[in-house]
Amino acid sequence: MTLRTLENRLDLCSINTATLGHRLPIEQTLDLIARAGFGYVAPWRKDMQGRTLSQLRRQLHDSGLKVNAYCRSTYIPQATRQDFDAAIADNLKAIEEAAELQAQCFVMVVGGLPAGSRDLPAARNQVAEGLALLLEHAKQHHLSLALEPLHPMYAADRSCLSTLEQALDLCELLEPGNYQHLGVAVDVYHCWWDPKLHEQIQRAGAQHRILGLHLSDWLVPTQDLLLDRGMMGDGVIDLRGIRQQVEAAGYEGAVEVEIFSRDNWWKRDEVEVLRVCAERLQRCC
Repeated sequence: MTLRTLENRLDLCSINTATLGHRLPIEQTLDLIARAGFGYVAPWRKDMQGRTLSQLRRQLHDSGLKVNAYCRSTYIPQATRQDFDAAIADNLKAIEEAAELQAQCFVMVVGGLPAGSRDLPAARNQVAEGLALLLEHAKQHHLSLALEPLHPMYAADRSCLSTLEQALDLCELLEPGNYQHLGVAVDVYHCWWDPKLHEQIQRAGAQHRILGLHLSDWLVPTQDLLLDRGMMGDGVIDLRGIRQQVEAAGYEGAVEVEIFSRDNWWKRDEVEVLRVCAERLQRCC
């Protein structure tokens, strides 16, 4: 597959609502994203609190926006069985929400170590057990689950899946063969450093498991490991090179911008942020 041009093709691109800092009501956020010309949106669950999903689905339809992904899962590993069951129940509900919004996938950030634990293998075992339960529910709702491995710096508190290789191993364990309902989201911020990145992108593509591509940039220096992601083109990631690999592996879905930037982009006017996202997608990605 040739690298798709993004020039004058914002209809191929998505804005993750976190990029705008969750400051505006979701209805206004959706309106701004649609007016800026983007074809997709990836909303967060917290944006939906107190909202009627059927009304939001109608707004999405009327604006022409599609939901490429619904963010994100409640962490699976927990210190007690009661807490584990509660986390699974919350994720089951989130899967139903994603299906009602007609999302193309539900993003799974699986969680790290339970409070007080130092047992990383046990946390990963809980993730496998929980995903097996959630996968059955996702199948019933005709929804895909996208495992998103995070940078190893988050292994303790956010994700005990740190590489595409680990995520794909889990996919193959729970869903042998090629993709049916379980795949991966490739977030460049989390995987650009991985020496096996190209190999694992090819592996994911061969199994048709690439469900998302998330773009931002790694700033040097980085002031905050969670909340100082860069706008595309401001950092050191080979964004176009990674997108080339992902699309060569068969990915034809939305190109999503997901930026957490407390002290920079989250302080700027949302219309300006969307304008810069559009310009950088077309010029740098």
